[in-house]
Amino acid sequence: MSFQGYLKTILAKTGKGPDDFRKLAEEKGFTAGGQLKGSTKAGDIVQWLKTDFDLGQGHAMAIYALLKGTKDEHSA
Repeated sequence: MSFQGYLKTILAKTGKGPDDFRKLAEEKGFTAGGQLKGSTKAGDIVQWLKTDFDLGQGHAMAIYALLKGTKDEHSA
């Protein structure tokens, strides 16, 4: 599945897009100033998204990549 495919599926399942997850991550303390904190691990994000949104590993890792900055809304 493409990165865009992951984002579309996540939006359909949760009603939340990239900006929503960035805001929620900041509120949860995973990011500061839009940057992923060094103490935040992929497993922390996966567990949060699994618990709060019932996302699977692949979809949660897509959000992690978004938060980490390795992917954005325009990535393939």
